[in-house]
Amino acid sequence: MSQKSSLKPAHERVAKALPERAADVPDLADMRPDDWVERWLPRSWGPYARLCRLDRPVGTWLTLLPTLAALVQAADGLPTLWRLIIFSLGALIMRGVGCCFNDIFDRDIDSKVERTRFRPLTSGQITLRQALWFVVAQLLVCAVLLLALNPYSRWLAVALLPIVIIYPLCKRFTYWPQVVLGIGFNWGMLMAWSDTQNTVPLAAIAMWLGAVLWQVGYDSIYAYVDVRDDLKLGLHSTAMRFADKGKLWISGFYIATIALWLYAGLGMNMHWPYYVVLAAIAIHFIWQMCVFSLARPDRNFMLFRSNMQVGVLMLVAALAGTVVLPS
Repeated sequence: MSQKSSLKPAHERVAKALPERAADVPDLADMRPDDWVERWLPRSWGPYARLCRLDRPVGTWLTLLPTLAALVQAADGLPTLWRLIIFSLGALIMRGVGCCFNDIFDRDIDSKVERTRFRPLTSGQITLRQALWFVVAQLLVCAVLLLALNPYSRWLAVALLPIVIIYPLCKRFTYWPQVVLGIGFNWGMLMAWSDTQNTVPLAAIAMWLGAVLWQVGYDSIYAYVDVRDDLKLGLHSTAMRFADKGKLWISGFYIATIALWLYAGLGMNMHWPYYVVLAAIAIHFIWQMCVFSLARPDRNFMLFRSNMQVGVLMLVAALAGTVVLPS
């Protein structure tokens, strides 16, 4: 029996758990006509701001905060202001590039998905050619930022680009696109070490792997928001793979995340406040699993956004383990 056929009964159970009528589903469209982009930016700029998700900063913070934590750990204290600026800009722009590629590849699919139906490309606010030129412009800015990094980090940055490009295609052939997303989203953690110390030790890799698994967990929660549309369109995600056992799977990824971050802290000789904050993160994960529900897309969307708090705690943990009680 193929994996696809063995998953069919589980998919049917997920479908039954979802709200039965469209009226029962809250409006989760991720483009709002009355936000700051509409009010403050020139009208011609708005579609580009939305294309790179400037109006949806949660993803940028979820990219940046783990990188900032890695910068602190790599510096064994406070990193230089110059590195903070370079890596912050890099996180902002590369997240934007990833979003652009995602919308370019999914422009025909997005019109059929509740959450994405108003995005600039699928709604005709900008053309495909304009979107491609916008991607080129962002990549040129990234190329300039690379001049501020050491050679090791530049090569790591070059290796990131194919990961960013391939991610949007993964949902068409694998149930695990969230793994690819987690690798790309947290790549800056590896670069933080390579640029600060010109090496990436095992403990840093463990910290990065923990962040990848954390993202698989929280982005699976996010994927459950779209699972109704994905079922209709034949797309794949970890939510489709986990089906009605999502709470069990996501809990496993969160447990593995805490275990890897615990190992990494020991390997980096983090001071005891690091482990106190790590315990707070574990409690937050437990709360997420208590609240998670297949039948509540709005609640799952809220849980996804709450992971920004985990990112903040991750940075606080790094500071607590290095700055609070410096050696």
